[in-house]
Amino acid sequence: MKYKIFNYAAGFFTLALITTSCVSDDALNQLDPNNDSVDKFWSTDQDALEGINATYSSLLTDGTYMRSTPLLLDLKGDDTRSNSPWGAMYNVGRFNSNVTDAAIYGWCYETCYQGIFRANQVLTNAPKINFTDAELKNRILGQAYFLRGLYLFHMVNMFKNVPVPTEIAVYYPQKTQEEGWAQVIADFKAAADLLPTTYANVPGIDAGQKGRATKGAALGYLGKAYLFTKDFTNAKATFKQVIDSGVYSLVSNYRDNFTDANENNSESLFEVQFSREAGGVALGWGGIPASNWGKTSARAITYGPRAFGWTDVQPTWTLFNEYHDELTTSGAVDPRLDATMFYNKPGTKLYGQDFATFYAANPGDLNDLFCRKYENSDGAYANEFDWRSGINERLLRYADVLLMYAECLNETGDTPGAYTYIQMVRDRVGLPNLSTAKPGLSQAAMRDQIGHERFLEFPLEGHRFDDIRRWGWLQDAAKLAWLKTRDVEYASYAPGREYFPIPQLDMDNNPGMVQNPSY
Repeated sequence: MKYKIFNYAAGFFTLALITTSCVSDDALNQLDPNNDSVDKFWSTDQDALEGINATYSSLLTDGTYMRSTPLLLDLKGDDTRSNSPWGAMYNVGRFNSNVTDAAIYGWCYETCYQGIFRANQVLTNAPKINFTDAELKNRILGQAYFLRGLYLFHMVNMFKNVPVPTEIAVYYPQKTQEEGWAQVIADFKAAADLLPTTYANVPGIDAGQKGRATKGAALGYLGKAYLFTKDFTNAKATFKQVIDSGVYSLVSNYRDNFTDANENNSESLFEVQFSREAGGVALGWGGIPASNWGKTSARAITYGPRAFGWTDVQPTWTLFNEYHDELTTSGAVDPRLDATMFYNKPGTKLYGQDFATFYAANPGDLNDLFCRKYENSDGAYANEFDWRSGINERLLRYADVLLMYAECLNETGDTPGAYTYIQMVRDRVGLPNLSTAKPGLSQAAMRDQIGHERFLEFPLEGHRFDDIRRWGWLQDAAKLAWLKTRDVEYASYAPGREYFPIPQLDMDNNPGMVQNPSY
């Protein structure tokens, strides 16, 4: 049968070659009936919604929040360490990513630009649709601006001078970091103007859908972009809009921000939606989506405790010790410690096992620290080796808005006002009143205090190294020396290595690209 099929196919292609030699070139310029989707796709409201859904899907693959982006954001901080056997991962936290091996950082770069391309498709084609629902059009365009801003935020923040695509083209010239930030800010502004506060009450085919970008998410990231560019006045005003909206509040249980039990809660401005129930069971490693791809994350197995996951990421002892610096008003250790990591504490259980009993035969593990945030460790699962975590990744929490607002108050001369918003975060975990414990802090002392507060509130959430870089600690000899005492991985830091290299493939294919310094 195979032989007959081959002969039929060979005969067909021979006939095709003979017949095409007798026709004009114009006759060959025919529309492929199997490949006219671009011309016909952007026609209806539903088409536009599917287009924006595709833009979200770039958040779910290995290059972004399935695995790579959390690693890139976490591993350079002094809250994490890695002894991964995989060199590409091991070297991230040691500021030694290899230009000739773009694993992990190159996947992030590629996937973020895939997301930007998809957002640009929506922004280019959706306005041409004769929408039956004008408000839906605004929501879809607002989401496209938000997602383009989010992907570009990561590129500018992690790779510095990068292309800034705002339309569909073949080549995109490299821009300065200042130009990149300007576009990020413009996108989040446009998104904030178009997006609703919530989808709970909107009419239309997206009604009630959780996880879509909102006005609060756009304003939160807009404020963050201002903050990262040291425009504290605009950042302060923008964060105040989020606070005054009355939409967000801290959840009472800190750990509810890192499990699948209380997702899209009152504290969440934006999170990536993962689910064990949606789609197939295959992981989305990248490229063109397949029908059997699931919507699950590989973060849990990558960060998982020894024998329950790969243990490629672990908390530092510096983080563990700093949680003990200040007791709660009831004399207990800061409860965020136990929500963040596993360690040999009496009664500690993980995946239904007693910590001390499980690791008793291995003193190294018994006396080590393991990640608990974003782990499916409460007993419902035996381990993480199915690679299928359904826990949503919380990208922006209200606690972050409060502490960033406090930072803006301090930087604009209102250091006393910063106390109020810092205390809102401290109150949740029962820490003493800061204005009593440390009254009258100077602006410089308050900066250090905010650094401490953020260190304990956001470990393993991709914020710490962003803070270190934007605060200029790597260029401050005293601060850099201090970081080296906290995390031995800083011993191999070299100026310029706070950014990742531009992947060589983009250097080769995009004319005029210049590599980041020190690579």
